[in-house]
Amino acid sequence: MKHKGFNKKELKILALSSLGGTLEFYDFIIFVFFANIISIHFFPENLSDTWKLINAYGIFAAGYLARPLGGIFMAHFGDKFGRKNIFMLSILLMVIPTFALAFVPGFEHIGYLAPIILLVIRIAQGIAVGGELPGAWVFIQEHAPTKQKNLYISLLCASVTAGIFLGALVYLLIYTIFSEEEVKNWAWRVAFGIGGVFGIISVYL
Repeated sequence: MKHKGFNKKELKILALSSLGGTLEFYDFIIFVFFANIISIHFFPENLSDTWKLINAYGIFAAGYLARPLGGIFMAHFGDKFGRKNIFMLSILLMVIPTFALAFVPGFEHIGYLAPIILLVIRIAQGIAVGGELPGAWVFIQEHAPTKQKNLYISLLCASVTAGIFLGALVYLLIYTIFSEEEVKNWAWRVAFGIGGVFGIISVYL
């Protein structure tokens, strides 16, 4: 029996899902590239540099701890209301917090509210990634040709991890364009602003 392959619509959806995954994972991972600078701006000045960094990486880790929650809840609602709607929700949960981080004041201006907002942002990002990736894997598993399911899932995984590479490129580009002092003071926020733009592109796609 000859298996029906992808039609043009399915290919387009799968390609855009992969691109959306790349941009979304950029938003999720860019935090770690600037964790050292974030630790300076979002925690009390009287903390040692070591504790600031530990706190920053702890909040970064909160995103990973939140991912199973996203997988559980969004998988359920994806089955119930459709994966497209859940993709949109996951992208918005990633885009809005990432874009907000480009503008959120630091500890100097809003005190302990700054690290609390930072934690909420990371939890929202973790839920977003936890909901988006399983939905994308299931979607491809359901629509890929029988003998090519592993290939297409592998391509999706590769496109998602490309978000890490994209984050590294943006990190290098920012340090190339701006001085180290400018990056430390304000230019680090550009990376999160770019992430917000990527998210808007994902929503449009």
